[in-house]
Amino acid sequence: MSFLFDITPAELQAIELSIKVAAYCALIITIPAIAIAWVLARKDFVGKSLLDGLVHIPMILPPVVPGFLLLTLFGKQGWLGAMLHQYLGISLAFTWLGAVLASAIMAFPLMVRSVRLSFSQIDQGLEQAASTLGASPSKTFMSISLPLALPGLLTGFILAFSRSLGEFGATITFVGNIEGETRTLPLAIYSYTQMPGGELIAMRLVILCVLISLLALVASNLCERWMLKRVGR
Repeated sequence: MSFLFDITPAELQAIELSIKVAAYCALIITIPAIAIAWVLARKDFVGKSLLDGLVHIPMILPPVVPGFLLLTLFGKQGWLGAMLHQYLGISLAFTWLGAVLASAIMAFPLMVRSVRLSFSQIDQGLEQAASTLGASPSKTFMSISLPLALPGLLTGFILAFSRSLGEFGATITFVGNIEGETRTLPLAIYSYTQMPGGELIAMRLVILCVLISLLALVASNLCERWMLKRVGR
């Protein structure tokens, strides 16, 4: 197994980029996921099923479809992409920031589902009691609802992080496979499988990818158990 430690600078760059993209992805979707999850768990309104479907549709679409839509919207000639480039000097297509956006689109449903389930399991009597005692809705949410939902939030964060590590289809469609800029672990694995003699390198990256994902899931389980003890569940 010594070949696992013969990592080249290009491979290390792909690993570092994957972790950076996954971390940014999980961070930027946390607040929107909490908001959408709370609305879906607590509110009934016209169009709720449509919102639910829109949130979860990336899970059932071929990943290349969201990637193509992102390229159409955020490419330099796209409606949003042209404005971002013209007025803010920001380009998302074929950059690592675009990889973050593509990963966020694909990981968002996983975090929403996890946090929504956590909100659904909270005893609403506790929230009603806080309101009766004069707590505002925002204070009730921050002091009762959100702390009780932390295990689900943490699980969703780790799931989003892990999903981002494995994102391929939407990423390669939107930002390409540029070494040092957008070549994450899955794209690096794909690249090496297309190269003569690259099978060994691809296998090393596959094993490392599996190990990173397993570590993330183990960390999630340990933190979730600790948080469940803290909230007395």
